[in-house]
Parts: sequence; C-alpha cells; structure tokens
Amino acid sequence: AEDGIRDVERSRGLGDVYKRQDITARSVSTLFEVDYILCEDTRRTAKLMNHLNIKKKLKSFHKFNEHSKIKNIIDDLKKGLTIGVVSDAGSPGISDPGYLIVKNCLESNIQVESLPGPTALIPALIVSGIPCDRFTFEGFLPIKKGRKKRLEELSSEIRTMVFYESPHKILKTLNDLKIYFGDQRKVSVSKELTKIHESTIRGNLGTINLGDGKIRGEFVIIVEGLK
Repeated sequence: AEDGIRDVERSRGLGDVYKRQDITARSVSTLFEVDYILCEDTRRTAKLMNHLNIKKKLKSFHKFNEHSKIKNIIDDLKKGLTIGVVSDAGSPGISDPGYLIVKNCLESNIQVESLPGPTALIPALIVSGIPCDRFTFEGFLPIKKGRKKRLEELSSEIRTMVFYESPHKILKTLNDLKIYFGDQRKVSVSKELTKIHESTIRGNLGTINLGDGKIRGEFVIIVEGLK
C-alpha cells in the first residue's frame, strides 16, 4: 500500500475527493486480509485505516527501528502470518523503509508482493515537461559527507535526474543544483503529489521561485540532463 494517507485528513472540493481514491482496490483488499500492518507512524496510518473501515493491529516500523524488529517480523512470517507494509507519504523501499524486509524475506524463501499505486516519482516526471524516456532516480542527496562529490558527478549526467527533498532543505538543494549544474538547466519542482495540496512550478535553476511564506510539503525535483 502506498501514498494516500494524508489525502484522508480532509476534503476540499471534488478534485480532492478524486485524490482520496488514489489507493487501489487491490491495496484496500490486501489491507483487509493481512494479519497486521507495519507503518512508519501508527497515528497517521490509523487515519487511513479508519477512513477505509479496516480494523487491524498497527505496528511501528521505520528507519530507526527496522534493524531491531526485522527478526521478529521474519519469525511471524515463517509462522504463516501475512503482513502489510505501508509508508507515510511514498512507496515502501523507495526512500522509505521496505528494502530490509524484502531482502530478508527473499533470503528466507518468503513470498513478497509489491502492490502498484501512486508514488510521487512518476507523476512528477510526467508533468515536468522535461524528457522522461531515460532518467536516473537519486532520491535524497547526502546531507554533508559525499554531497559535493555526488553533485560534481551528476553535473555531467545526460539523463533527466529525479531528487526527493524535505521542506526545510529544498531551498539549499535548489541553490546547490544551480551552483553545480548552472543557471540554465530546466527544472520542475512538485510538492505533495497525489495529495490534496499538490502543485508544480517549472522554470530553470537560475529563476525558479517557490514563492513567499513558509515552505511546507514533500518535494520532487526534476532536473534536465546535460545537453
């Protein structure tokens, strides 16, 4: 199960109702059938479960505790339990917890299914207006160690590049991209994709402006490759 947790917090108009329906029927059916659900934030996931009228036990599973909990999870699966994994605002395993479970399941010959659904990466590419036939997904750039080296390496990348960024680092990252890639690179910045307040701003790295006021939301940055 993927995005859509924030969509159920409120509804403001017909378009928002449609966004609340982004979760697939297969995902809903699966969440009804599993024995329990692993989630980053049980409080946030509870809102989605209440909206869907699903009564399941929720267990915390995030980047700070996934290593300590993986053994018990695998033990439960070996006993025959079925476990669902959801993330707060994305797809499990894509810059979110999930990889460790898949790796350990496969090593233990436990079947894993990935349910298709909304994820910010692909919609951001499609609406960017930047070529998306070939691209590289970079996720979050290193915060400190390795950041300069990675930006230098990517400055000569010819494919379209996709980055994720948080609201309190978005301005710094855009400025760093401008420094290493140049003012004229085309860029598209999308926030809160598949959620109620989604929006996209397009331009180039020298002129892109996120506007005044407090910056909120989770961002996807699409940057064209070197011509």
